[in-house]
Formats: sequence, C-alpha cells, structure tokens
Amino acid sequence: MGHQVQKIVGKKSGGVKAQTAEIVQVREFEPADASEVQRIFSEGVLEMVVDTAFRGLKHHPESLLLYAAATAICFTITMSWWVIGLLPAMVCMRYFYSRCMIHSYLKQAMSTDMGDIEGYYMRSPGSCLWVAVLQGKVVGVVAASGRLGSSVELHRMSVDRSFRRYGVGAALGQKVLEFAASQGYSSVVLGTTAYTPAAHRLYRRLGFQCVGVTNGYVTPGVKQSFLEQIFYRVRHHHYSLNLQES
Repeated sequence: MGHQVQKIVGKKSGGVKAQTAEIVQVREFEPADASEVQRIFSEGVLEMVVDTAFRGLKHHPESLLLYAAATAICFTITMSWWVIGLLPAMVCMRYFYSRCMIHSYLKQAMSTDMGDIEGYYMRSPGSCLWVAVLQGKVVGVVAASGRLGSSVELHRMSVDRSFRRYGVGAALGQKVLEFAASQGYSSVVLGTTAYTPAAHRLYRRLGFQCVGVTNGYVTPGVKQSFLEQIFYRVRHHHYSLNLQES
C-alpha cells in the first residue's frame, strides 16, 4: 500500500502564482526502481564530500588548531612567508581525503545492500525499502532495518536535489515510523554525519531526539590511514525515537 502526503506548492502560471496540490506517494521498492534509487542515493552520498570537508570544518576546532599549529611550526623553522600557504593547502587536503573516504563508503554500500536491495530489504524479515514518487518520478528513498532487540534503524534516506522542500523527506520518515509501529518495534534509531541544518530539523520534526554525538567517527567498512585520520574528521549524531511515548 502506498502512503500519500499532500504538499501545497506555489507555481507561476501566466504571471499569477497559483496554488497546486502535489501528492507525494510513498510505496515499497520495485525492481524497476533500482537504477533511479541507486542514482538518488549515490548523488546524495557524494554531496557529503563538500559537506564534511568545508561545512563541517567549523565544527572541528581541533582540526583547525592542528592545521594552524603545523603552519606556525613550519614558519618558525623556515622563516619563509610562503609557508603561510600551507593552511589553505591543508584545507584542500581535507577535501581530497573527504572525497576518498566518501567514495570508499559509496563503493562499499553499492557492493552490499544498495547493490542488492531485493535481498537485503525486500526479502529480509523486519526490513523494507521505500521510494517516494512525485510528478510520476521516483524522487526519494529510505530504508528500515530491524536490529537485535526491539528497535529498527532508519537509514539510506536520500531525496533528489530537484525535489527538496516538497515534503518528500518527511513523508519517507513517517513511513518508517508507521512500519516500525506495525511491526511491533518500540523505538526507531538513526545516525547521521550530515552538517546541513535541514537534515537535523527534519529528524526533530519527526519526533527524534539526539541522544549522543561521536566526534572523530569512523565510517563503517572504511579503513582510515594516518593522513585520513588527520584530514577526515566527522561528527556522527545518534538519534532515537521511543514509539511507546509518541
């Protein structure tokens, strides 16, 4: 069964802004959706490169301090002003290693569950993957995986960049909550390394509460070298929603 959410958006027609009802339909994944689901997921993951490399930098004063200290030490040793260029060079290194790590994470995801959605989600008890359809197009994806105990994990959520602010993310998240309740789970958990405020606002609107933050999070399935540990540092926010209290 599909889950529908109505979103009222403004469209301009003949110079007049008219109100048009757009229906966001959320339904279970079908094999024909695979290519679009993988595209939306991949594009969403790759957005994390800039997010972690630059937007996330202000959240890691320890990294900024390390880069500044290394630059100051080199200047003290060489007494050459050109070494001041080391600081922006280190920021570029942060981008380079963020790109390497995110691509490794994407490769690992595509070689496991996102490469075999039927096997990992549709034929696995307590798990499922849904797509959001808007204007006849698949525009979003989310998955739920049952965990040991009484909780289910919301993950793999991604929305096509061209269809954000249409209520797609909220509709996908609500579908996971309904699924968890129908399956008898007592809580829903999720983790995110996103630094964009919009992502965190969405989770809070759905009723999630942040229950912990891991600084210097190690991406699952990805081995970090010494340089990657220096130039790739992210925060992992842990969210939880108790269905028995909602």
